[in-house]
Amino acid sequence: MSQTTVELESLLMQRSLTDSQLLAAAEAAADFRILPDATVIKIGGQSVIDRGRAAVYPLVDEIVAARKAHQLLIGTGAGTRARHLYSVAAGLNLPAGVLSQLGASVADQNAAMLGQLLAKHGICAVDGAGLSAVPLFLAEVRAVIFSGMPPYKLWTRPAQEGMIPPYRTDAGCFLMAEQFGCKAMVYVKDEDGLFTGNPKTDKHATFIPKISVEEMKAKGLHDSILEFPMLDLLQSARHVRQVQVINGLVPGNLTRALAGEHVGTLITAS
Repeated sequence: MSQTTVELESLLMQRSLTDSQLLAAAEAAADFRILPDATVIKIGGQSVIDRGRAAVYPLVDEIVAARKAHQLLIGTGAGTRARHLYSVAAGLNLPAGVLSQLGASVADQNAAMLGQLLAKHGICAVDGAGLSAVPLFLAEVRAVIFSGMPPYKLWTRPAQEGMIPPYRTDAGCFLMAEQFGCKAMVYVKDEDGLFTGNPKTDKHATFIPKISVEEMKAKGLHDSILEFPMLDLLQSARHVRQVQVINGLVPGNLTRALAGEHVGTLITAS
């Protein structure tokens, strides 16, 4: 047992869990990477799955081919149906925890549909206790699907403003990558990456190939391509210190990103 571990054990027995010395010792302790060879992919709900067959089928083919060389954790977004649910529930003045459960139900549906499309290849969707079997799935079929919404439900942390749950599928997929100690996190959207404005409405918006979280915040871009709280999670992460946002509607982009190519926007922790 290392000296750091001995010191941490001693402090845990003697101090409160908010003690500054204890927190410093915990920060210095080694953090075991559970799935260091796996990559988390987040398939956007509104940007990809809601587009139907034309967008989803080519990605399914890429995933099936890519799993020969990569271990894949595939998370699903919620999308348009969740936005409709949020609209109705917010109009009823329901709290963020209820909206979180409603959004999760849509991400679950998308995971189930993607699981059915990949079932003949042995790739299935798991949730809850099934997540404990992820290493087995990766060892046997090298890919597994999960619902991207973090399971906070009624225990979700309310946003500072409004009642929309702040931790949604971008955050949920990133937390999977970070907590499992994965090697990479790729967000599959319907744009080439981050722009200085919304490329769908701003013809003068220019592409940003690489940027840090602090630069995004300074430029006012912190809520333009990924959920804002996810960027704070990235800044405090130990293992996943950058993410890539790619256009999944361009054939081959996912395959190239998984191979380590820079094909979209890289967002770095620092």
